[in-house]
Order: sequence, then C-alpha cells, then structure tokens
Amino acid sequence: MYASTAIWTVMAQCVAAGLVAGLSILHTAWRTEEPRSRSRWTVLWSIALTIVFLTDALAAATPAGTIHHILTVIAATALAAALLLALPVAQSFAPGRSYRWYLVTASAFFLGYVVLLAARVVTPRSEPRADAYQVALNTATMLVPAAIVGIYLVLTILSSPRKRTRNALLATGALAVVLLVLSFVLPGPSLRSALTSAWLIPIIIALETLALRRIRHGQLDVELQSRMRDAQARVSNLAWYVKDPHALLRRAEDEARTILDDASVRGSIRTLSRGRFVTELAPSRSIADPTERKFLLALANIVSSAAERHALADRLSRAAFTDGLTGLPNRNALEDHLINALERANVERTRVGLFYADLDGFKRANDQYGHAWGDHLLVLAASHLRKTVGSDVFVARIGGDEFVVVVERAISDETLVALAQRIRDEFQAATTTRSIPRISVGVTSWDPGTPIEPDALLRCADTAMLEAKRKKSGVVFFDHKLESRVAAEARLRREIDIAVDQGDFCVHFQPIVDTTTLHVLGLEALARWEHDGKLRAPADWIDYAEDSGLIVNIGNMTFRQAFDATERFELPVAVNISARQLAEPSFLVDLTDAWGDRPWERLTIEITESALLHDSLQTASILAQLRERGARIALDDFGTGYNSLARLASLPIDILKIDQSFVRDIGSVAGRAVLQAIVTLATAHGLEIVAEGVERVDELRALVELGVTQAQGNMLGRPAAHLPMR
Repeated sequence: MYASTAIWTVMAQCVAAGLVAGLSILHTAWRTEEPRSRSRWTVLWSIALTIVFLTDALAAATPAGTIHHILTVIAATALAAALLLALPVAQSFAPGRSYRWYLVTASAFFLGYVVLLAARVVTPRSEPRADAYQVALNTATMLVPAAIVGIYLVLTILSSPRKRTRNALLATGALAVVLLVLSFVLPGPSLRSALTSAWLIPIIIALETLALRRIRHGQLDVELQSRMRDAQARVSNLAWYVKDPHALLRRAEDEARTILDDASVRGSIRTLSRGRFVTELAPSRSIADPTERKFLLALANIVSSAAERHALADRLSRAAFTDGLTGLPNRNALEDHLINALERANVERTRVGLFYADLDGFKRANDQYGHAWGDHLLVLAASHLRKTVGSDVFVARIGGDEFVVVVERAISDETLVALAQRIRDEFQAATTTRSIPRISVGVTSWDPGTPIEPDALLRCADTAMLEAKRKKSGVVFFDHKLESRVAAEARLRREIDIAVDQGDFCVHFQPIVDTTTLHVLGLEALARWEHDGKLRAPADWIDYAEDSGLIVNIGNMTFRQAFDATERFELPVAVNISARQLAEPSFLVDLTDAWGDRPWERLTIEITESALLHDSLQTASILAQLRERGARIALDDFGTGYNSLARLASLPIDILKIDQSFVRDIGSVAGRAVLQAIVTLATAHGLEIVAEGVERVDELRALVELGVTQAQGNMLGRPAAHLPMR
C-alpha cells in the first residue's frame, strides 16, 4: 500500500463496492417488473461500478508491483465501462436522444487511456506524476471522454419531464464532475486518491435512488394489477349467481371505485338487438393510464357477457317450456304443473279437473286451406281457451291440435262438463271469415286421496275426448261406464296380442254354391279365434281389431292358411281384405309372398264399400294391379255402404255380393223389386252376383227365379275348417 493512501479511503471504497453490489442484486431481483432494457442496463451499470470501487480498493491496498499495476488497469477499464454504461442507463430513464456517436467518441478516448495506462505512459490518479506532460496527458485521455459522457447526460436529464428528478440529477451530476476533475488536477496524490473514491458517490446515490423509486413504483403497479385481477375474479364469480345485470353492474362499480380510489366511477348497461348488451364503466375524469382503462373494460365485458348469458338461458328455458306458436305452456311445462297441482290439491284436500281438447277435422282444414290457416286456427283455439277458462287456469298445448286445461279447486263434475260444453259451443263464434272446426273435449277429475298419477289422468281425459269424437257428442266425461269399456278393450287387446303370438287364429271356410245344382263352386275364407277351446264370435272382436290395427297382423297370419285351401280342396278361394290392410304400404308384397306361384285366377279379393272410399287412389292402384295378374275383385255387403246403383259401372270390381238384409226382404214386393233392380243392373254391367245369408228354401227359390246363380249361407253350408259335404 502506498504511504500516501489513507486507510479510510480503502474502507470507503470497499463499503461503496458492497453498497453498489447490494443495489445490483436488488436490481436483479426486480428486473422482471421493469422494462427489460432499463433493468438490463441498470444491472450492468451497477456491476461495473462495483468493480470500480473494488479494484480501486484492492489497488490501493496492494504494494507497487505487477499485481498493483494489473489491478490499476482493471480499475481504469471498469471506470471507463461505468462511464460508457451511463449513456444507455440515462436513455432508459429519459428516452428520446440517441447516444451512438457519444459512445463511439468516448470509447476511443477511453481505449487510448487504458492502452497508455497499461504501457505505463500515464500514471494512475492515486500515484505521483513526474511532470506537467503526464498531467496534461491524463487529463486529455480521461477527462475529455468523461466530458463527452457528461454532456450527453446533461442533455438527456434536461429532456426529463419531471422537474424534481431533473434538478436532482443535474445537481448530483455537477458535483460528480467537479470531484472527477479535481481527482485529476489536484497536485497531492493522497487528495487525488480520496477524490477518486468520492467523485462517483453523488451520482451513484442519485441514480440508484431513482432506480429504487422506479422499482417501488413497479412494485406498486404489480400490486395494483394483482388487486385488479382479484376484483375481476370476484365479479366474474358473482356473475354466475346474480341474474340481474344491474345488480352485477353495481357490484362492478363498487369494485372499480375501491381499486381506483375514485368515487366518481359510474356504469350503464344498454340492450342491443339479438339479445346483445353493451356496458360502459368510467369515472368523471379522463383516464390516461392504460392499465386503468383495461381494468374498467374488463369489468364492463364481464357484466355484458353475464347479461347475455342469463338472457340466453332465459330464452332457452322459455323455449323448453313454451309453445312457440301459441305462447302457451308445452308438454314439459304441463308435466311439471300437473304433478305440482295434484300434490297441492292432495294437501289442500281439493279436487282437480282436467280437459283434453282436440279440433275436429283439423288435418282436413289444414290441407284444404294451407298451413297458415292451420296455424291461425291453433292460435285462435289457444286464445279462446284462455279467454273461456280464465287467466288463473292453466292451459297448455301438448302437440298438434291437442290442448290440455288444468282446473284446480274444481267444484263438481257437472260444473266441469258445463265449462267444457261452453268451450265447444262458443268456439264457433270466434271467427266469421270461414267455417272452422269444432272442439271435442274429454273431461276427467281427480279426488283427494286417490293415487297421484298424472299420466293416467291424461289418458283418461284423452280417452274421453276420443269417445266424444266417436259419438260426435262434443263433450264426454270419463265415468265408470267408459272406464269399464276402456278396461275391456285393453283386456281384449292383450288377449288378441297373445292369440296372435300363440297362433290361436285359424281359418274356416264357407262354401259358395251354384243355386241350381248346389255344387260347391268356391270357398270364402273367414278368420276365426279359438279361445279356451271355443270359437269367439267375430262380432266380439272384429270391430276392435279393425279400429286398433290388429286386423293387419291377423290378416297376414291367416293368409297362408286360406291360400293352402286352394291346393287341399282344389277350389278357388275368396279372402276378405279390410281398409286398414289396404292402407299398409307392404300389403301387395305380403299378399304376393303368401299366394306364391299359385294361379291368380283362383283368388278373389273381397272388399267393402267403405274400403273403396278409404284413400281411393291407393286402393284403386292396388286393385288394378291384382286384376292385371288375374285375381278377381268382389264388392262385399253391397247396399250397406256409400255406393248407389248408378256407380256400379265405375267401380273396379268383377263380382257383386248382395248383403243378406236384401235377401231377407225378398218375400216382400218392395224387397223383391229392389233385388230385381240390383240383379238387372249388375247383369247389364257384366258382374257376377253372389247372394249372402241364404237361410231358407223360399229365399233360395226366389233367388233362382231372379236369375242369381251363386249363393252362400248357413242353409247351404256353415263355415268350418273342413270341406262342406254339399
């Protein structure tokens, strides 16, 4: 250690090195919270200053020699680097001025100084100088670049918008420059050594204080952003539970006022088209901070999104429980309301009435006048029902032209029937533009203490409505008599289903004979049901099988049995086909598969007059195809349906079967005349004639006299599973 170097200067430099090293670590810990360029240059500058103080202290404490010289060169290099790094540090705090040429010029001088110092041409500041030449050379190589750096720092500091910051930096910078100049020009080595340790301290303190302030500001910004995120999270979580957008907006206002410490924050929400919302949230003052603007915009978006989400949920809920055409509750809403109404009535010990209403002939009106008219009828019916039963009574549309009315606290069955009758009667006066269908209403009631079964109650009302349509009475109450009939039909259906599965249906044959010779000319196949070893009368089940559609399964099952008779008995066979069977799309295919490759000329298809009218175009097409194959078509039970004698020529038939009611009246003058007219007209059109239901000899004799050549009846042969003897 040089004798002129005071121990306190070494200690001061070590303390300064430790202080700057600590600030460097602090910069490193907080560098992610500042702009990256500012943080990077500040850290590098702090490291360079640490090296300056540390190497100056080591050089001062090291005796003269190679190591002392190396430390002196390192200290000078670190000083030059610190001065040069002050350029980007200053620009990072007060951007706008380029330091490129300042850096190039100062670097050249500093490089020369370091090279001259390493070559021992110039002496360190802390060592004695030989002459004025070395003083001038030291000054030129070190103070000139330092002055260049100082000029840039002064210009940059003057451009800072903050007056207090600018003045503090100018003062500390001026003090540092004075100390630096004195460290070179003063004659005493010990004094220069002391100034070497002290000249950077003012600017270090100023810049590091500024850096610490900016770090603190960054910390406060981070804390503010964290509080903003927490506030957004609270409002966002609340948005899932608060369905009122205005209540959510008030909560967002409170959060914004608390975070921004501004009581003037106000919000508004406006409804746009298509279920959209726009929310505005702002204070009375203008907002310059982009972070605050983003925060307020985020809160506003949360409120708008929540309002749109809840509005969409409400629309979906209404769509799920409301009929879109009439605005009435739909089937889902009816199920919920009906079970609640029954449970409530069970507690209150009150009655509940239920109406099941349906428009008569709605499909025909819809097809005739168009769907727009059909929709108008449905809206008209919905309005009529609401008006008639009152606003406090639940009315629902459950599909198509079907409506359900739930009357809570019903008084009596008579009152319910009277209300249903009023619904039917007053609907005709609802419009005068054109005739409208009438309403059929099925009525039922529920009494406290009975099982709560909404589906069963609906079925009862539906059954009563269907009965009203069948009887054309308009209003029917579901009573015990109707309940017994429905139960009997359900039991009959189960029995028929079991009979079809077990093959209990068979075929009996009734002969068709020549009225003169009584020879058997053909057979009519008749379906029979063997139940518990006995034959059930066709009148007990045939009508229900026809109405329910079970006749299709029965017919398909008996086809093959009937057709096998043509080979077993070697006689033509006639089978009865119902309108329901003809309506089946697969009828012709099923019939063809059952008939097989037998001659079609041996098959006769018997249909009723009502079957000809049921979807006449499809029926005519099927019959035409069968006639082309060679099968013959017989009109069964002629005279009991819709046809007149004048229509015989237009019917696609080959055989006319006269109903037994005409045969029974053959003994009277009028009956014989009618039968004569039928025979004459049928003969004129080339139709074969078969008389049905011949029970007496005089009837057979009269038929022969009228020219009827074929007949069938119990006198001529009862239906049986085997071939009749006659």
